[in-house]
Formats: sequence, structure tokens, C-alpha cells
Amino acid sequence: MNTQNKTMKMKRFVTAALCLLLSAAVFGQDAPEALRPPKGSQVAIVVFEDLQCPQCGRVAPLLAQASKTYKIPLVQHDFPLPMHNWSFDAAVMARYFDTHSKEVGNEFRDNVFAHQMEITPQNLRQFEEKFAADHKIALPFVVDPDGKLAAMVRADKEVGVGLKIDHTPTIYIVSGKHTGKPYVEVTDTNQLYIMIDAMVKQ
Repeated sequence: MNTQNKTMKMKRFVTAALCLLLSAAVFGQDAPEALRPPKGSQVAIVVFEDLQCPQCGRVAPLLAQASKTYKIPLVQHDFPLPMHNWSFDAAVMARYFDTHSKEVGNEFRDNVFAHQMEITPQNLRQFEEKFAADHKIALPFVVDPDGKLAAMVRADKEVGVGLKIDHTPTIYIVSGKHTGKPYVEVTDTNQLYIMIDAMVKQ
């Protein structure tokens, strides 16, 4: 094989390698960071929710059950809506319980969803204190003195705003596979399992 042929083959190889790298990069950009599964997972459920939103409360058990059934992560993002008068404070408190364990934080969220109709801005603290006492957790007078937890809630909402989310719950099935759609929005929860099946199989 002469030098010219070797050079041509090398150029083709380099071009092909660059094309593969570029296509991988483009695929990675197809889905925003928030709409990708956690590391180590191929498929996940992602939800942007408001703890005071009645529909969020109704679908929360369904999403939790789907997560268990398919053994895929359920990633919850805060998206407190301006018309709700205690959801932001409840989200901050959920973040506080997350600092003890994610399991406790999620249990608090579920508890809030289950008692939405009883909670008001006036009795929210009392509700939180009872939950803390039931779980033998000391609840400080000020749970977020430096505002870090509130900043996390706001950052989560900014992610949702960046995705042009304007209602709750907004639910996605997301995939880390290099085939098919990287994510789909679930607009009808009756189709949730069908959509997960389709995403798992693609």
C-alpha cells in the first residue's frame, strides 16, 4: 500500500471518528440536563410539582407506584405556583427533612399531599412540628437561617421556567438511551404505564 493510500484511509478514519463524536454530542444536547435520568439509570420519571396543587396530590401515589413497579427513579422538582399561599414554605420544609434523609423528605411530601385540604398558612408550622415529632426529629425555630434551602427551591423552579413549564404537575418519562426520543411529556396519566413501556422498549 503506497503512502498516498495510507494517508487517504487515515483521513477517512479520522472523519468517521469525528462524525461519531459529533452525533453523540448532538444527542446529548437533545435533552436538557433536568430531562435526563440520574446516572446509572436508563429511564426515569421526572415531575415538576407544587405541594399545594390538588392534581399533584392526586397523581403523587400513581407516580410513586410506577417508580416501584418499573424499578426506575422518580425525580421530583419543586415548582411552587404564585397563586398558592403556603406551597413555597412547605417545599422549603421538605428540603429540611431531606437533610435528614431523602426518604423522610419524600414521606413529608406525601403527608402534605394527603392533608392538603386541612393545611393553611396559619397551621402549616403546627403540621410540620407534628410530622417532626412523629419522626423524632428536632425542628429548630428557624429551619433555613441562611436561605440555602429556599435557594434550592427557587433554583428548581428556574429549571422549570427554563423548560417553559407553566402548570403542575408536569410529568416526563425520560431516557438515557441513544435511540428514540430522549423524553416525552405525560399529558394523560391513564397512559403513564403505556408510555413507560414504550420508553423502556425503544
